[in-house]
Amino acid sequence: MQEQEEIRATLEDYAKAYCAKDIDALMSVFDPSGNISVIGTGGDELCSGAPAVRELFQRNFAEATASKFEWGWSDIVISSGSAVVSQCLTIYLNTEDGEISVPVRWTVALKKVERWVWIHRHASTASGSQEKGQAYPTR
Repeated sequence: MQEQEEIRATLEDYAKAYCAKDIDALMSVFDPSGNISVIGTGGDELCSGAPAVRELFQRNFAEATASKFEWGWSDIVISSGSAVVSQCLTIYLNTEDGEISVPVRWTVALKKVERWVWIHRHASTASGSQEKGQAYPTR
């Protein structure tokens, strides 16, 4: 259970840094080797390596200010110094056009060095093009 709490703490560290637009604190959640990748919800948000990930987050910060992360369903699997977090959350944002809330699904891959660090984060939004209980869009 202690490892799960340590991993959950990295989620909180990420959220706090993201809301503060603190790029250095945000990047410190990731593996310091720089061998990291991020897939975001935008079609062009595919990046690998610390410089590209930093640039993506700075673009996000320029477009909106997050005020809160609200955690939902979560699952953590730990095995031999690696972990995967499956997480549902809602991010509350202040944009030029007003406040919005974005429901997001994350997958975070971590590894244990001296501490748990992120090596990959994937974000997606649930498809609205399929009926509840259906696996594929019905168009």
